[in-house]
Amino acid sequence: MTADLLITGGRIFRGLAHGYAEAIAIKDGRVLAVGDAASVSDAAGAATKRIDLGGRVAAPAFNEAHMHLLSYGLGLSQVNLRAEEVRTLDEVLSRIAKAAKATPKGQWILGRGYDHGELDIGRHPLAEELDRAAPDHPVFITRTCGHVAVANTAALKIAGVTHNTPDPEGGAIERKNGKLTGLFAERAMRLVRDKMAPPSEAAMVDAIEAAGRNLAALGFASASDMNVGMTAGMAEIDAFRRAAADGRLLQRMWQVLAGNPEGIADEAYAAGLRPNFARGEDADELLAWGAVKVFGDGSAGGLTAAFFDPYLESAGGGTGIFCFPDDKMHALLAKFHRQGWQLDIHAIGDAAIEQVLVGMEQASSAEMPIDGRRHRIEHCGFLNRDQRKRMLKHGIIPVPQPVFMYEFGDLYVKNLGLARTEVAYPMRTWLEEGHHPVASSDSPVCTVDPFINLYAMVTRKSSRGTVLGAEETLTPEQAMHCYTWCGAHAQFAEADRGTLEPGMQADIAVFSRDLFACAPEDILTTKADLTFRGGRAIFDRHGEAAALAGAAD
Repeated sequence: MTADLLITGGRIFRGLAHGYAEAIAIKDGRVLAVGDAASVSDAAGAATKRIDLGGRVAAPAFNEAHMHLLSYGLGLSQVNLRAEEVRTLDEVLSRIAKAAKATPKGQWILGRGYDHGELDIGRHPLAEELDRAAPDHPVFITRTCGHVAVANTAALKIAGVTHNTPDPEGGAIERKNGKLTGLFAERAMRLVRDKMAPPSEAAMVDAIEAAGRNLAALGFASASDMNVGMTAGMAEIDAFRRAAADGRLLQRMWQVLAGNPEGIADEAYAAGLRPNFARGEDADELLAWGAVKVFGDGSAGGLTAAFFDPYLESAGGGTGIFCFPDDKMHALLAKFHRQGWQLDIHAIGDAAIEQVLVGMEQASSAEMPIDGRRHRIEHCGFLNRDQRKRMLKHGIIPVPQPVFMYEFGDLYVKNLGLARTEVAYPMRTWLEEGHHPVASSDSPVCTVDPFINLYAMVTRKSSRGTVLGAEETLTPEQAMHCYTWCGAHAQFAEADRGTLEPGMQADIAVFSRDLFACAPEDILTTKADLTFRGGRAIFDRHGEAAALAGAAD
């Protein structure tokens, strides 16, 4: 059998359990052979295309196992308030004012990504401050975590929210001295968002494609949308299907339905959608509808993650917010478990993790045990030894975001103290205990840049250089394992991708340097030069694959 493509000239990371190879041969979208250059080259023929790594490294393509792809894509056209660029209130207001000048009066201005802990004022913007920047527009800006947002006065009026509006279940509307500040937390944000017109299908397909192209340029061949239905309801399902049918879906997608009562999981199930752990390369098989998500709590940076012990008094105290009381949360988990869905449940604080764990355990039955179902706890940041033991017993998968330590680690210290922060997101402990922790970004909450995530796993450094729990650092190989194989395993796909062994799908990334051998700081400036999905280049920085195709033509 003659290979379609042969890659040689540099190290090829096969997977944590398999080490490195000198060459890899691809046939019909799958790995034909991998090993030493001499033996693998035997699979090449006159028509075989060849790529010379020139000392670079190839590895399994990244799997973004917890992100919000549609929200990320739509957010590309919103006001960028991320802390990499925005560190002052004046800059927040300047960017909103600039957007207001380019937006017809009365239309919404949306912004995403501000971090009050990084702003010079050390707090959230106020409604009256947003009013000054855009007096003729409703404005709604979302904190980087996605669990807190601020509305201006025009947006409050459209939402019908006054100082007498009660807090909804699982949410909070901030008031100070009896006056609205504009701040909404958790489920209270729906009071404003539900007043916005949803995007059209065309706009969503454009956003899906734009997001996919950005991901491909970073080395991703698989991704996820972790809360399908919370922006445009059932229309989001149609938009993803349209993107796949039109060849505009670049990643293999793991789709997770919004399971909160305001979500679409019940409606989708009634309409006939069932868990479908897709395989293959056909357009419709790029979409796997596998799970349902329910929110247990909020974020530690936003002081809404639910803990047993309170936040530091200097940070505001309190123990966070449960999105649902125990009985309602446990009933939701039991229902979706019985329907056959994987449970992908958001829980960050130890109290929320306990609520979710108990709910999963109670959902188990002799007819439908939870063991083997690969239920997941998303984020799973601050947990204790007993919780880890119970998760391992039942095969419940932690799906953390190591990049949280990079972007939010210093804020965690401010909110929770150093001791609690150093043991958060315990990547090495999970691996040593036998868990399969899934590295991911939660983008657009954090940057989707995988090299920052890898750096965070290898160094445990925050963006300010603070080392937070050095004993939880990983080797580059372990970090790549968490970003590739663990993600595939969490999606029931480890037999198809996540390693580069014969028979596996040829989802491969070629990096600009050997990031397994370089200095940790150099990981941050590494780039993806080529990304293959099923042996087909979906990103080609230097035109290498394109040149081969042209030569073949």
